[in-house]
Amino acid sequence: MTQPVPRLSLPATLALGSAALGAAFATGLFLGRRWPSWRFRRQRHLLPPEDSPLWQYLLSRSIREHPALRSLRLLTLEQPHGDYMMTCEQAQLLANLARLIKAKKALDLGTFTGYSALALALALPPAGRVVTCEVDAGPPELGRPLWRKAEMDHKIDLRLKPALETLDELLAAGEASTFDVAVVDADKENCTAYYEQCLQLLRPGGMLAIPRVLWNGEVLQPQPGDTAAESVRNLNERIRRDARVYISLLPLGDGLTLAFKI
Repeated sequence: MTQPVPRLSLPATLALGSAALGAAFATGLFLGRRWPSWRFRRQRHLLPPEDSPLWQYLLSRSIREHPALRSLRLLTLEQPHGDYMMTCEQAQLLANLARLIKAKKALDLGTFTGYSALALALALPPAGRVVTCEVDAGPPELGRPLWRKAEMDHKIDLRLKPALETLDELLAAGEASTFDVAVVDADKENCTAYYEQCLQLLRPGGMLAIPRVLWNGEVLQPQPGDTAAESVRNLNERIRRDARVYISLLPLGDGLTLAFKI
């Protein structure tokens, strides 16, 4: 009698990706970056505190930022809500995984100043393309000169409209199952809708990343009326039960959910 294929059977590239994720998970535990739960969390800092010499040393030895990418990160941190940006260690991990799966097309929902879009563009081949979505035209204009400085502006396709509209347009244009990477870092209230549409756009083996899920090893317990936290908690529960993906939760930054489409 033929035995059913185990759910965790993955192509070789995903197996390598899983090994990378395991290493990242172990690193996160080693660094002890355990955040307080949502109800006590008020703000976070992308740059490590100056009184943490171990973390500073590890960042200085492990982070390999393009000069334009580093300049954009520091510029973004000076802006209002600058700490909403993806952390440098998250961006590097996603860029390395994009290279690992030989990504050529990426989605980036929630451009802000374009830090994550630039990190992905730098990881893609010369003919690569990053479709990035933003509703506020101001922040991307801060990043655009640094996209040009890195000579990546031709890879970054900025769509200034609600992300759901852009996703609908891509699906209508026949681009389902053609993207290799999707990063969902837009408004959390719509994160479930983004997840479903991104899964349609991703190819089998493609990677979906959701930063700032505020995961601390336990299911989130949002306060009454906190719709963003409730949406994130519901999405994480949905992904855990979704047979279409293989997932990992990493204690990097404010938490990072990674889902590989099976």
